Amino acid sequence: MVLIRNQQADTPMPRAAAAADADIPLRKIDFFAMGTRCLVQYVAPSEEGAAAFEAALRSWVVRYEARYTRFRDDSIVGQINRAAGNGAWIEIDDEMERMLEMCGTVHFMTQGIIDVTAGPLAVLWDYHTPRPRLPTDEELRAAMARVGWSRVEREPGKVRLPEAGMSLDFGGWGKEFAVDMAVQIAQEHGIHQVLVDFGHDIRVLGAPPGRPAWHIGLEDPDRPGALWGSIGAVDTAVASSGNYQRGFEIDGQRYGHIIDPRTGRPTTNGLRQVTVVASSCLQAGLLATAAFVLGPIEGIEFIQATPGAEGCMVSTGAKHQTRGFFQHVVS
Repeated sequence: MVLIRNQQADTPMPRAAAAADADIPLRKIDFFAMGTRCLVQYVAPSEEGAAAFEAALRSWVVRYEARYTRFRDDSIVGQINRAAGNGAWIEIDDEMERMLEMCGTVHFMTQGIIDVTAGPLAVLWDYHTPRPRLPTDEELRAAMARVGWSRVEREPGKVRLPEAGMSLDFGGWGKEFAVDMAVQIAQEHGIHQVLVDFGHDIRVLGAPPGRPAWHIGLEDPDRPGALWGSIGAVDTAVASSGNYQRGFEIDGQRYGHIIDPRTGRPTTNGLRQVTVVASSCLQAGLLATAAFVLGPIEGIEFIQATPGAEGCMVSTGAKHQTRGFFQHVVS
């Protein structure tokens, strides 16, 4: 996971505006969900408004995780995965129908790079194993036979996975979607100054009290824990994708955790990190991961083809960026 630190920007505001705004308290919610740390900083219209927002947010996150995690057999995703290959259809509600529609949209817009059925490949290249090894060609072919959004069978109100070993996993974009929903919940409660950070996938509204923008630090992949720059963010989202922390090395070759489902293998294009600024966290995250897999040249073109999105791609000794990316960089 690429670290994105959030701080308040140091750029000064006009003195009168800063004085009028600086004393407003910035509230924080800090909890663990979806396998990661979740941090929300916001300005509330009142004590009652703050309490109502926090209750609504926590309730939504708990329900969302319970429904769509692959780690619980009683979740709808767990039920679908458990029935893979046995011929049984799993009944689904309208909300799950919309989530599956989104899976198809995500698959199409990322040229098949983000595929909710790619779980068998992650198992094959599991970097958590104490003694990682390279899969055989036969193992790779067997895993690839269980991957592919087009293999998911759907009818109105029901879905099934036809092959044993197939699975659905929303981990490729589930947190980014949750960030956008958290921002929507904030808006519904009259909150218009907020930073939502779920596992360093970030979206902001407005600016923090007394400051012109939220300050989002960008980790240096060659010096984990240090920053190579930062972004001044207002009404935008920032997400990064990188393989320099998660993966394994065999015979001098590094195999990162980001896998191209079109080939079944980890990416080896020399990229270390991709950061994207976009209007939504879901869009930023999808673009960052897809661009990382595509590589420096195609990846930049892919980001630039999305109106309003800007990105920066870091490889060893070089940075490649879209034309407007460094308009966002403040240090």
